[in-house]
Amino acid sequence: MTLAWNDLSDRIRNADPVRSVGRVTNLVGMIIEVRGLAAPVGSLCRIETGRQDPAVLCEVVGFHDDTLLVMPYQTATGVAPGCRVTLEATQLTVPVGPELLGRVLDGLGRPLDGGPPLSKLARRRLGGRPPSALERRRTDEVMSTGIRSLDGMITAARGQRLGIFAGSGVGKSVLLGMLARQASVEVNVLALIGERGREVREFIERDLGPDGLARSVIIVVTSDESAVMRAKGADTAMTIAEYFRETDREVLFMMDSATRYAMALREIGLAAGEPPTTKGYPPSVFAALPKLCERAGWSAVNSMTAFFTVLIEGDDIQDPVGDAMRSILDGHVMLSRDLARQHHYPAIDVLGSVSRLRNDIVDKQDIEAGARLMRWLKALEDNRDLVNIGAYVAGSDPVLDEALQREGDVREFLTQGITEGTQLTDTLGRLRRLTGVA
Repeated sequence: MTLAWNDLSDRIRNADPVRSVGRVTNLVGMIIEVRGLAAPVGSLCRIETGRQDPAVLCEVVGFHDDTLLVMPYQTATGVAPGCRVTLEATQLTVPVGPELLGRVLDGLGRPLDGGPPLSKLARRRLGGRPPSALERRRTDEVMSTGIRSLDGMITAARGQRLGIFAGSGVGKSVLLGMLARQASVEVNVLALIGERGREVREFIERDLGPDGLARSVIIVVTSDESAVMRAKGADTAMTIAEYFRETDREVLFMMDSATRYAMALREIGLAAGEPPTTKGYPPSVFAALPKLCERAGWSAVNSMTAFFTVLIEGDDIQDPVGDAMRSILDGHVMLSRDLARQHHYPAIDVLGSVSRLRNDIVDKQDIEAGARLMRWLKALEDNRDLVNIGAYVAGSDPVLDEALQREGDVREFLTQGITEGTQLTDTLGRLRRLTGVA
């Protein structure tokens, strides 16, 4: 009742009794220029194209003197000089409520799954702010993912924000599906930004499954949609996740991928005339990434744990977006193409991954067990060639001897079937037994 009243109050407060009208004066690339209309950046505009063509929804992305710069959400087909432009809303809103669970929405919160309409739900403004630093609760509890290599070696905390870094085709979507099905949370919110259209249904039916979908809200913006829609999809997903967190539910937010979100922001910035600085990315991209990521985490009410996938170009972790995300997040999970080629799934490179909060949330025995396993993995990596050609003499390195003796058990511990889940206590107990830590 309170949410409905607040929504109605916002609509009345923001209502504009006098609707201004502008006209299209120019179109260059993705930017449409409009004169005669004053509106703030982020506003929603409607361009009337005539009786045969549907109206074109656009967003204000900038202005120059008395000219608004707008970008269409879909296509600019039918837009011509002199077309009438009206202001629809100064700030976008999306539907929120428990009825969203199990639904698939587009970047503006509209149903894509053929389900019932969402017009009767309360609405929430996009562009929320992160919780105040002093309002956040400390992150000191483990968030069980059901994945042994994560829970045992890269243990995540409730409210932690981690990145999943990988090249294309290494298993990011499969890992997200495992997290959505098995993680110990109440609600999943998944943002599929810039995905191939073919992969969306595969992810929902194969990787997520009916059980995962039942407690999830999925926002889908495929790669063929406009840059504005792709950027808006991430904001929509985060806004919905914030709603569930504020209603005292533990939330797992997942976005695939942060890289395509950054690319959408780059298209918008460059089209609006912003100069490129770092490998073609304008400064606004690196200002927007922390604003989105900081909205996750703990609030004064409950936690939102977040996983952002980062598509590293050419498997180079030093690319601009990958480097920026590593500096923002509380840890990173590296997926290895070499491990994937060995059918080692999930293909998590434990040596290259880190959870910055692990040592604060697990026992000393678990820290020692993880450190011992890491030493074994490092010894195997450094001496693999010597072992393969038979040049290593047993007894030369006690750590390597132990690693070779337990290599099969280590591999079995770090690999897992897609539908196989493991309880956190079982994972940590198995890790201790494997490494001989009492």
